Amino acid sequence: MSTDKSVDIPTTPTSPAPVTTQPSATPPAVLPPSAVAPLPPVELQPVRRRWLKPALLVLLLLLAGAGGGYWWLRPQAGLPPGIAAGNGRLEADEIDIDTKYAARIGQLFADEGDLTKAGQVLAKMDTSDLEASLKKSLALIAQAQKTFDAAGATLAQQKSQVVFAQQEIARTEALVGKGFATRETLDQRRQVLASAVAGEAAATDAIGGAQAALDAAMHDAELYQVEINDDSLLAPRDGRIEYRVANVGEVLPVGGKVFTMLDTGYVYMDIYLPTLEAGRVKLGSDARILLDAYPNRSLAARVVFLAAQAQFTPKTVETKDERDVLMFRVRVRIDPAELASHAADVRSGLPGMAYVRTDPNAVWPATLHASAAK
Repeated sequence: MSTDKSVDIPTTPTSPAPVTTQPSATPPAVLPPSAVAPLPPVELQPVRRRWLKPALLVLLLLLAGAGGGYWWLRPQAGLPPGIAAGNGRLEADEIDIDTKYAARIGQLFADEGDLTKAGQVLAKMDTSDLEASLKKSLALIAQAQKTFDAAGATLAQQKSQVVFAQQEIARTEALVGKGFATRETLDQRRQVLASAVAGEAAATDAIGGAQAALDAAMHDAELYQVEINDDSLLAPRDGRIEYRVANVGEVLPVGGKVFTMLDTGYVYMDIYLPTLEAGRVKLGSDARILLDAYPNRSLAARVVFLAAQAQFTPKTVETKDERDVLMFRVRVRIDPAELASHAADVRSGLPGMAYVRTDPNAVWPATLHASAAK
């Protein structure tokens, strides 16, 4: 009996043909078209995407520059002849609130950003030692006053004794002439008068000494009172607290700074004008200030300073053409009445434009007319 068995004969894998690195001997011209591999398609779309974003960015920058140039030229393009303009920032005079004497800060009544009035108490130093010295001076005043009163009473007594001694001498002289009194008695009366006169002079000197001691005690008390008053730091002008540089409990030396405030009564803007325009500006010329934060509200102002010499314009001037020439600095100060009504809105550092009337007969545009300053 025969059985068929299938035997699996392992097959040896055929090794791939070796890849030769030598170039083919057959020239490409004679190869069949099917033997030449087609070139992969060039992907142009990613290249376009890589250049799209930079191109858009450059376009946006160009548009922004064009808009900025338009914004810069727009306010001046519509100005009538006789009006010059320049850009700048509002500034105010800084006032340091310092201590007059070395002391410890006891209380603070203001902080950064607060609006203050002239005479308002901003801080108070610790004056416990001065108050004790003042009490001592007041006690010395009372003692000197008693001494002065006693000296006055003594003087009055001495004066009465002088008057009595003079009367005694007059009566004794009459009695001596009639033989009822001796000359010895008369001499005694005269000695009593001389003693009374000397006592009156001494009492008068005592009055002067007591008065001097009383005055000295009173001056000491006044000095301590002045020091106590000076240790209350007051705002010298209406203004705004810009910085607070010390805290309660700190011991400050003489002249130690506590606050820096801005004088809101003197707010100005420095602009730079070329020679042709600056030469026509005069002190007191009418001006207007238009802030970027309030483009629809012009502020009345006056020219208060003109530079005597031309100078290079600082970098704050926007256009390069204006920075490349010598310009004159012109200071325009906001009218105090405007500041009083817009103290909360007008702050140092706000950018804007200042317009100066170089011709007194020039008419302000509607946006810069005095009626717009509300």
